[in-house]
Amino acid sequence: MSLDTVSFGEILSDLRHYKKIGIEDLAYEICSVEELIEFEKGKKYPTLDQLYEIAARLNVEVSHFINYASSSTFNYVTAVFQLIKKYKRERDYEAIYEIVKGERDNPLFKQSLSQQFMLWHEGICKYYLHNDLAESVQLLYRAIDLTNPDRSNLSENEIEILTSLAIIKFEEKDYISATNMFEDALDNLDSLPHILDPKVKLRILYGLSQTLSGRDMYKESLKYSNLGLNYCINNELLYLFGEFYYQSGENYIKINEIDRGIEYINKAKSVFLLQNDEKFAKLVSLELDKLLEKC
Repeated sequence: MSLDTVSFGEILSDLRHYKKIGIEDLAYEICSVEELIEFEKGKKYPTLDQLYEIAARLNVEVSHFINYASSSTFNYVTAVFQLIKKYKRERDYEAIYEIVKGERDNPLFKQSLSQQFMLWHEGICKYYLHNDLAESVQLLYRAIDLTNPDRSNLSENEIEILTSLAIIKFEEKDYISATNMFEDALDNLDSLPHILDPKVKLRILYGLSQTLSGRDMYKESLKYSNLGLNYCINNELLYLFGEFYYQSGENYIKINEIDRGIEYINKAKSVFLLQNDEKFAKLVSLELDKLLEKC
């Protein structure tokens, strides 16, 4: 999402000069000097993540610029949500937490669904940044309760929050609670007439498979990892495709179907290489060696 407004460049230039920051210093590790010059001339506009970095370096709130944005071409709330999702994919919880704190009192985020989204991600950050399990769980349940205090017939957004809770329980090795939460999330998702984001189901299936493996229930885990593989194939998705291949391969080895397990883990490696993820490809090879040593 780009900022599209007539006066943005003038505001940026005036503010940079007022703060006595050189153009090279402001551009450093955010964009090229040439891009910043184009921003100031109004020929080009920064992406929202660039805008956050520029505002931080100038020591002003992002709203200082947003107030001049054209409401017909710029949906600030949506853009912030997209940026948070981007940082979540990158596991950059520090960046997410800074956004959540910065927008806490912004009236644009007072609508219940917006509040829910921000509470949800604050809860995630409390766990991964501060290791505060109790506060994290409380915030995630508060997020669900904002739109569904009965916690029944969950919406897709509420299911995603429940899935985050289940993942945290898995991280804590509370496998029984995690299994129950993942199963509840899957039951609710399967009850919906339509699923907007197929990745939601994949996250649940992968979480269930991992959790059941953690309980040494390898055949049960295999059911969900293979369901995930089929779902990826049927929906032409690469999301978690390599992870499901690895999970199935591990399960096959654990139930003593060694050759099949090696085949699936090698497929996982191929998927990661296809995605230019050499780090995971190497990790898969190392994990395969460890699994075979235990056979």
